[in-house]
Amino acid sequence: MTDRTDERRRDDPSDTSPEDYSDELFDARGDGPTTGENGGGSPDGGWFHRLRTADSGALIYVRDVLTSVAIVLAIGVFLFAISGVWPPMVAVESGSMEPNMERGDLIFIVDNGRFVPGGAIDTPDGSTGVVPADVAAERGRTTFERPGDVIVFRPNGNTGQTPIIHRAMLWVEGGENWYDRADPGATGGAEDCAALNHCPAPHAGFITKGDNEVTNANYDQASRLSAPVRPEWVVGTAELRVPYLGHVRLLFSGVTVSTPAVEAEPLGTGADDPETTGPETSEAGTSTVGTIKA
Repeated sequence: MTDRTDERRRDDPSDTSPEDYSDELFDARGDGPTTGENGGGSPDGGWFHRLRTADSGALIYVRDVLTSVAIVLAIGVFLFAISGVWPPMVAVESGSMEPNMERGDLIFIVDNGRFVPGGAIDTPDGSTGVVPADVAAERGRTTFERPGDVIVFRPNGNTGQTPIIHRAMLWVEGGENWYDRADPGATGGAEDCAALNHCPAPHAGFITKGDNEVTNANYDQASRLSAPVRPEWVVGTAELRVPYLGHVRLLFSGVTVSTPAVEAEPLGTGADDPETTGPETSEAGTSTVGTIKA
């Protein structure tokens, strides 16, 4: 009797016993192999499994590239969370900040409103977050071996130009005759305010200068590199220098040393606001940073 029943079950696919049903559930749940080695799906476990377990061939290269990109992105996001600036690290393109910053250095910058130091200049709109050299000297505060914060700024607020990294020397108010407060050796030989570019100051802002006394003996404003730097032109303050690593960025971006050699023309009193005179040029070298160039 049992043999005949087994024969009918084999001949009739619709006749499913409890034992057969249990076997089907066993396979459907993946408890036993159905296709391939992993119980369903492709025999090799899928592309992610292959990528993760590969020990030879092109998949290793792809995996290493993806891992490197993920690590770089993770570090970038972490640094951005601290600095509030993107990109948080920029490469110096020329030598106007030597010897304290050199071409090819990688500089970590922080939003100037992120961590406001004591002595930072206050304005009606709030703190600038920047301590100029004259105030820093009184407080015994140095940054990159000298008094005064090193700032990254857009000359004349021009977003089409590569930002510059120079030191904030003085804060001047709009209309101020700042000649008497200036270093006589950094005014380009001017004998009074009338002979000094951007004096009286067309607006409130920072007087800036590169540290290199050979290429940047004068203030940026005396050289017509920029008008006094408004707080909103400041991208951030330089906080940390990593030597040499910036060369990698410069190599891939194709950036060359930025050393403009256009002779500056004298300006008349009250006519030196970039909003009315247009772009300016300079005979001084500049340290520019790759915050825009890839």
